[in-house]
Amino acid sequence: QVQLVESGGGLVQPGGSLRLSCAASGSISNINTMGWYRQTPGKQRDLVATITSGSTTNYADSVMGRFTISRDNAKNTVYLQMNSLTPEDTAVYYCRLRSVAGNYWGQGTQITVSS
Repeated sequence: QVQLVESGGGLVQPGGSLRLSCAASGSISNINTMGWYRQTPGKQRDLVATITSGSTTNYADSVMGRFTISRDNAKNTVYLQMNSLTPEDTAVYYCRLRSVAGNYWGQGTQITVSS
């Protein structure tokens, strides 16, 4: 089993920055993809960014150039640096780990962008 624990959410003003972290523990395959997704009430959960264990990244168009995903394989941790935040970025952000062993989600962390 794999556990994912997210941290770093909160309230930020438009134009501000936040950094999310997600630490994975348990039986983790060395080859995996970690990522961030977000969801607002009544809508589906959407991709924000992913990164493979080989550091190949993928971003949603809406965050390209503003968000940066990175990971520390030694710590089994993935990060999401979010800059130039707008109210449209307000959502619950979920961490995900996907490997041959399974598909795992964190509990989610709320990001609110408001003045």
